[in-house]
Amino acid sequence: MNKIRRSVIDNNKVSKLLLFSLGGFSQKVLIEGRCDDLPILITLHGGPGTPIPFSVGCRGMFPQFTDNFIMVYWDQLGCGINNHEIDNHFTINHFVQMTCDLIDAIKKEFPSNKLFIFSMSWGSILSLLVSEQKTELIDGVVASGQIVKNIFYNEEVYNALKENGISEKTMNKIKDTNINNVKSKDLQLISSLLRKKTNAYNNKKSKTNEVGKIILGLFQSPDYKFKDFKAVIINGYKNNISLWKEILHINLSEKLQKVNIPYFILQGETDIVASTKIVKEICESINNRNLQYKIIKNSGHFPSKEMMDELFKLLLSMKG
Repeated sequence: MNKIRRSVIDNNKVSKLLLFSLGGFSQKVLIEGRCDDLPILITLHGGPGTPIPFSVGCRGMFPQFTDNFIMVYWDQLGCGINNHEIDNHFTINHFVQMTCDLIDAIKKEFPSNKLFIFSMSWGSILSLLVSEQKTELIDGVVASGQIVKNIFYNEEVYNALKENGISEKTMNKIKDTNINNVKSKDLQLISSLLRKKTNAYNNKKSKTNEVGKIILGLFQSPDYKFKDFKAVIINGYKNNISLWKEILHINLSEKLQKVNIPYFILQGETDIVASTKIVKEICESINNRNLQYKIIKNSGHFPSKEMMDELFKLLLSMKG
């Protein structure tokens, strides 16, 4: 660990690894911030099962955030420090309950602090659903890559793949996928093609976040053992398909339209994984002052440097 990171850790008044019962499972959660009267920011990572960039392993890595917020880093059950087999009995509801339990636990620790949520991709499903259940405890949400409906198997995706040279044979295979009985290999095929052939995930014009630097930071984490570091990538989600079957069928349009707390969505201009087009249409079709969105140019589904910069500015304005 370098001296700068060690200094950040030493100067944070709040810096501790806590054990909470979330959804009936004992799970470790890292909280850290420069002082104990800052607003809370709970991070809900994507995946399911991909705790990057914010995870329990990043103590001292994000001083820009910990100088302004008490950061709550949670490796959701099944990955990172909370690795656990996620079999096909698990549902989205299980993770919603865990998130609700986390909010309750954090409010017990810091009853007077404002509480915000930052969610990414899969995490945006959780943030939207818990905002409905924990309205009185949440002061605002910022979601990046908000999932609403029609993930992967839709005309917007098909057209993008076709325009980028995917063969008719492969296109027919994708279109013939039965989402009621989807297999891991089906999801791997379409996601890998979107990564390689389109700007859906990473826009080639954007400044990418320093993923290598983040990975190295996790490897050097004072809180991670090697097995935890390994479980950032290879973890308890490897054989799970039940969550993806739910995600493919989900439709959160009505819930998004009716949000009753400040809910701000940052969408990549070329994101067709969590369709920016759908988010734009919903936000512009209703008159709900709580629901706002912004499109980040030259950005895809994965947050670019520009999106993370915009996120930080937005969070500062929300906290007041």
